[in-house]
Amino acid sequence: MAIWNGKVLNLCFLWLLVSTVLLNGADCHSWKKSKLPKPCRNLVLYFHDIIYNGKNAENATSALVAAPEGANLTIMTGNNHFGNLAVFDDPITLDNNLHSPPVGRAQGFYFYDMKNTFSSWLGFTFVLNSTDYKGTITFNGADPILVKYRDISVVGGTGDFLMARGIATINTDAYEGDVYFRLRVNITLYECY
Repeated sequence: MAIWNGKVLNLCFLWLLVSTVLLNGADCHSWKKSKLPKPCRNLVLYFHDIIYNGKNAENATSALVAAPEGANLTIMTGNNHFGNLAVFDDPITLDNNLHSPPVGRAQGFYFYDMKNTFSSWLGFTFVLNSTDYKGTITFNGADPILVKYRDISVVGGTGDFLMARGIATINTDAYEGDVYFRLRVNITLYECY
């Protein structure tokens, strides 16, 4: 029995050695060495978020719909706004001027998901209906707000952006306390149909 256990142990050791040698040669990150496909489309748009604060109902484009227990839905909570959930229907413009003609609407939600720093998770769609763009582009991903440039995923689209895939690099272009912010969204699409 001891001889058989010794053979099993030797076979296990040999299998481990062979596996290690074979897997060492396999490059699991070879896709990183190859070139990314050339982008098929790039556009830059701005969306303007005016948060309802109890006094600006006529101009507000977003509102808190959930907050930690006992919190007021017209005031963002302290503690990095952790637990606040907002829905929005924001105008999208081609430049950073809120009063420029909109080319569509950004519709979706964001929630603040960390206690120790400003961070949110975004899920939204650009609904575009202008002479230049018709269709939708859908985004989602984590937004570490304090990082100047951050990437979120483009996960689909319709119309001119049918089944689009790519990356949207966002940055906070303007911030006016807990009332207004503007995001610059640089959209790079790698799959266009």
